[in-house]
Amino acid sequence: MTTTAAPTRLEAIKRKFETREARIGIVGMGYVGLPLALLFSNERFRVTGFDIAPEKVDTLNSGRSYIVRILPEQIQSAQLAGFHATVDYSEVAQMDAVIICVPTPLDKHHEPDLRYVRETIESIAPHIHTDQLIVLESTTYPGTTEELVVPRLETGNPHGLRVARNAEDQGIHVAFSPEREDPGNDTVARHDIPKVVGGCGPVASELAAAMYGAIFRKVVPVSSPSVAEMTKLLENIYRCVNIALVNELKQLCMKMGIDIHEVIDAAKTKPFGFQPFYPGPGLGGHCIPIDPFYLSWKARQYDFRTRFIELAGEVNTAMPYFVIDQIAAGLNDHAKSIKGSKILILGLAYKRDIDDLRESPSLTILELLRDKGAQVFYNDPYFPTVGHGRHYALNMTNTPLDTLGSYDAVVIVTDHTTYNYQQIVDQSKLVIDTRNATKGIVSNKILRC
Repeated sequence: MTTTAAPTRLEAIKRKFETREARIGIVGMGYVGLPLALLFSNERFRVTGFDIAPEKVDTLNSGRSYIVRILPEQIQSAQLAGFHATVDYSEVAQMDAVIICVPTPLDKHHEPDLRYVRETIESIAPHIHTDQLIVLESTTYPGTTEELVVPRLETGNPHGLRVARNAEDQGIHVAFSPEREDPGNDTVARHDIPKVVGGCGPVASELAAAMYGAIFRKVVPVSSPSVAEMTKLLENIYRCVNIALVNELKQLCMKMGIDIHEVIDAAKTKPFGFQPFYPGPGLGGHCIPIDPFYLSWKARQYDFRTRFIELAGEVNTAMPYFVIDQIAAGLNDHAKSIKGSKILILGLAYKRDIDDLRESPSLTILELLRDKGAQVFYNDPYFPTVGHGRHYALNMTNTPLDTLGSYDAVVIVTDHTTYNYQQIVDQSKLVIDTRNATKGIVSNKILRC
């Protein structure tokens, strides 16, 4: 008679992920955490969403959504699979895995602001338990998981739990897996985006791979959390640097009377060695404008300057000021100054067809125009009103497009596809186009910059 050996603790935990019995907790129901919660729910996991904002929790629990691209029906479908949201962090004790998806902005000195990560760890630490998997997804500098998350989890729990580094150890398992959200991108399904995971030890890596492998088609294990953290920074700094390149080239091309967009369109016909990037009024979103500063801050601890990366960040940060100069030049041609002019900003979101204001250059341009004495208005189909954020206090209401001729200038900052650009040009006195949205439209009213 043969007997089957009892599964090891590691095998038992992995089995719970494979059979969808594991309870998944996701902290931060924003642009990263909520889509991730729905992805797990779609795979029949029972998910609990944690957030400090009661209004978000109430909205989700009533089957509604506050993100445009996520429909109420998706929330309601997740609820049928067991999804609910809460502000009560004691429910962390019921979770087999906790995934942290909270903001990691910059402070006023352009240095990492990790208060949301710290506050999250302080909230969950009293409720963690043996064999629990805890994963940080928030973009950050290499070393955050080992230097900040692990010590605070170990000192903040009342049971003396430590991070398990080997299969023989009992304790919690900690890993880092960078989010790869691209709001508004409908060309690649979320589960087709490979998931990078780096654990504090081989067991954590294996468990994180098992969990994410249940919802993503491909998991890419790396040797440590620091490698995974640096991977995320490389991905976004790559984009930052190349966008800075075309932003700088755009300014030169304007002086030379060359259309940079025509140049890019010609260059991208090369079937190898070139990837197109496009200029704009500045960088937005949580990652690309922020990541270079996270890495340069960390590099200074090693007495190393990331000069190339810092320069790219400076070029992109300066773009809203370049746009202001172009607006001034356009108004000057119409015998107007910015002060006292009536200006309409088209688009507040950081890129087209999304409802995301994070680090949007539109906000900087709007505030700069206000500071110069302009009467500023905005139109964006995704924002009926705009109030306060971490870096802005606008308190404005969306302006309809039925009086375009009353503005001294209309500035296209976000090229939403819902706009009729021919109509906008026809009805406006002056159009400042920062996105090449009016490509193909011939008019002496347009200033492309």
